[in-house]
Amino acid sequence: MKVLITGSAGFIGSALSLRLLERGDDVIGIDNLNDYYDVSLKQARLQRTLAYDGYTDVRIDLEDREGIAEVFRKHQPHRVVNLAAQAGVRYSLENPHAYVDTNLVGFTNILEGCRHNNVEHLVYASSSSVYGANTSMPFSVHDNVDHPVSLYAASKKANELMAHTYSHLYQLPTTGLRFFTVYGPWGRPDMALFLFTKNILAGKPIDVFNYGNHRRDFTYIDDIVEGVVRVIDNVAAPNPDWSGDTPDSASSKGPYRLYNIGNNQPVELMHYIEVLEDCLGKKAEKNMLPLQPGDVPATYADVSDLVNDVGYKPDMSVEQGVANFVEWYRDFYRI
Repeated sequence: MKVLITGSAGFIGSALSLRLLERGDDVIGIDNLNDYYDVSLKQARLQRTLAYDGYTDVRIDLEDREGIAEVFRKHQPHRVVNLAAQAGVRYSLENPHAYVDTNLVGFTNILEGCRHNNVEHLVYASSSSVYGANTSMPFSVHDNVDHPVSLYAASKKANELMAHTYSHLYQLPTTGLRFFTVYGPWGRPDMALFLFTKNILAGKPIDVFNYGNHRRDFTYIDDIVEGVVRVIDNVAAPNPDWSGDTPDSASSKGPYRLYNIGNNQPVELMHYIEVLEDCLGKKAEKNMLPLQPGDVPATYADVSDLVNDVGYKPDMSVEQGVANFVEWYRDFYRI
């Protein structure tokens, strides 16, 4: 099978590319290697996939309409996984136009590429951020999610709506995946675990927001990848029971699906930090700060639809997952 992956030098994209290459798929990887964070880390991730004959490396911006159209015409992928995005809730407060360019204009180009080249299934990254102001736990894909609290979240909700339109109009099978806080080896330097580890080892204080009163459904990278692979293989289909009188937001009359991929086990942020301190053998100096604009106090994924439809439930403990990250971090940075 030929799979096009956008964001192939990213945290999830690189891990997914490796997994698909290992099982024998051909992967066309699109990435622009932007400098939102350390480009050398992205290049190091890429070196792992470039070792495979089945990997094709494409350097292009998603906003390049003609360029993306040509990639689709040339390679004719069977399935597409859109993971490229401008990420980061706090960053969206400072650079809103970056989110419009990549997450909206770029996603439109992907949708059009799929529509005009008979793609069998488009799987795309949404985010737990779409739950916004919701406080009913656990978060369910059947909940109403119309109150985003960041532009990043709004752009991801927009992706879900745009995908539904293409599923409805053109019968393009689309599946959106609401990822919950992803962590693990080869992770993103702008994420808490990476920042905490770097500062603790350097003897610098760590910023702990909402005075530590956060709960997150931390989800390990291998669990995310396993879920994505199963979803790629499970092509979205219409829901024959869908009714406009009682509309279900996670399915449709068209071939459209939404899933949460989270650990279904929320963890207190302070416990997460304690686990990291144990793994590093060093205590953190904590700079306690208020809740940041655009952030939410807690996340908790209901993954029952994922279990029912693809037979998978993430289950990595934070104790083991953080230990794996620390082992990778020390080896990669030789600390």
